[in-house]
Amino acid sequence: MSKVQVRGETAATFARVADAFEMNFHRDDDYEEVGAALCVYMEGEQVVNLWGGLRAPEGPAWTDDTLVNVWSTTKGLTAVLMARLVERGLIDYEAPIIRYWPEFGQAGKDAIRVIDILSHQSGLNGFLSPTTIGDFADWDLLTSRLAEQPPFWAPGSHASYHAMTYGFLAGEVARRVTGLTPRELFQVELAHPLGADLYLGIPQGERGRLAPIIEPATWSATPGVVDVVAEPATVNPAPRPDWANREDWRDGQVPAANGHASADGLARVYGALANDGVLGEIRLLSKETISDLRKPRWQTGDRMLGPRAWAAGMALNVTGIWGPNPATFGHSGWGGSFGCADPDARIGIGYVMNRMSGKVADDPRAQALCSAIFKCLRS
Repeated sequence: MSKVQVRGETAATFARVADAFEMNFHRDDDYEEVGAALCVYMEGEQVVNLWGGLRAPEGPAWTDDTLVNVWSTTKGLTAVLMARLVERGLIDYEAPIIRYWPEFGQAGKDAIRVIDILSHQSGLNGFLSPTTIGDFADWDLLTSRLAEQPPFWAPGSHASYHAMTYGFLAGEVARRVTGLTPRELFQVELAHPLGADLYLGIPQGERGRLAPIIEPATWSATPGVVDVVAEPATVNPAPRPDWANREDWRDGQVPAANGHASADGLARVYGALANDGVLGEIRLLSKETISDLRKPRWQTGDRMLGPRAWAAGMALNVTGIWGPNPATFGHSGWGGSFGCADPDARIGIGYVMNRMSGKVADDPRAQALCSAIFKCLRS
């Protein structure tokens, strides 16, 4: 077994996490790492900061500030942004969207609430009008399409993953109440307060430390058999891994999927959430707002993803991928990345990588890392 140089450090309690991290570089399956990073905060202090491998095959080494597209891990960040606006009284989860975005009430959507978007119950899990990846650069075009179209199902009757529309819907509500674009809000509400290395899209000046996404050998954007309820999220356009390496994707703002972050950037957000909302001198959210953020809103499975429980934009740990605590909450991204917070252990985790797996969720690398983290804590 060739030696991969793992860099960084861990607190003594978490020394064995480095072994689990390194083992992911020596898997004999489609999950073998090329480049990756892992960061953990406990009680507001960084206790694990590891990175290793390459930013690209035959490319430069991964560094502690390498950035990568984190796909739907972005949704968890958008959920935190929305929670900040809720705490400030600018948004009410239970309010109809038309309170903030009057045009949204077209085609019988006047009763759809903010929480229906965030918990994937709105019936707007895809676009009705023909849409291309090139259209994603036009914010007004896509939000107008969503405002005009009817829902695909009766809102509240199902939960089915809003793979791309989640971000345009939530992001437009946020834009209406703040006057700021989602890209600006990511910086103002998340990155700047916490000193977190994360972006929506990625500025030209930061692309020198970007790790391109490596497509899986085999993949499907649709796990298993997709039923008629879930189908709109998988077509028009059908998601592709190579979107992440397109310049127009990096230039755009897709608050469901084109967040770019380092492992530490993600872990700072979730480290604060796990620590009653506090990281250093900054209070990201109050304890009460965090409780509302992670309150279950749908617990009977997702028509696209299977066993799932949705909170206010966060996934709950019903499959146990993020450790033993069912109270842990967070979000994973297509191909492997994730951020999560265990409020009982007061642990926040961020993990990023460039080699996508073929799975939409439940990546075994994530499970191995979380298992090692919590085993170290118990011992």
